[in-house]
Amino acid sequence: MFNANDKVYIKACGYDPRAVGRTGYIVDEIPPGPLTQGRWTVDQVGLFIGPVLCHPARS
Repeated sequence: MFNANDKVYIKACGYDPRAVGRTGYIVDEIPPGPLTQGRWTVDQVGLFIGPVLCHPARS
């Protein structure tokens, strides 16, 4: 479970492959639902990369 403003490392992102290997911050205040298909919104990934949607993964 993530919380808003948690810093996360992006291991894979089908939404925007440029985000892979970068860190960003969770935007969502509540857990994602069916509209985003369970993906979290991650922002501040890079200067030319907007917010991306990523599935949570545990390693």
